[in-house]
Amino acid sequence: MSDTNSVLATWKKLSAYPGGKTIFSKAVQFKAPYFRTVNAIVEELKPNYAKLVIKKRRAVENHIGTVHVIAICNLLEMAMGVCAEASIPKHLRWIPKGMNLDYTAKAGSDITGIAEINPADWKPGDLDVKVSALDDQGTVVVKGVIRLWISEKK
Repeated sequence: MSDTNSVLATWKKLSAYPGGKTIFSKAVQFKAPYFRTVNAIVEELKPNYAKLVIKKRRAVENHIGTVHVIAICNLLEMAMGVCAEASIPKHLRWIPKGMNLDYTAKAGSDITGIAEINPADWKPGDLDVKVSALDDQGTVVVKGVIRLWISEKK
């Protein structure tokens, strides 16, 4: 991973200032507008690791008043995306290939989404990004992997 990664450099620059994490998160949502549906904030980003948070609010709740699992899936996909963009070696590219998640508990609070990549896995072929979502008590409410297809840039 090169220190000249533009996503990671932008994160380091913006996150150092008050409101910078929100500005960075809004920039990600501008680039991938669907992520606006959950309004996640990137709390931590480093090579091969990302932590994001969504607030429990009516817009992401289901009929029983918990955070809808699809909102959590969107949070985890955004976490995976910023993690991958901040980590991928310059000669490679990625695209999501699949998602395998287990819903393990009700999500009745704000949700933290974490994406982690094994640095040794950055090579052409399948790459499984480990993802998990936790409530404000630290209980895992969703866990699994998002599979990426990694290929060489042309």
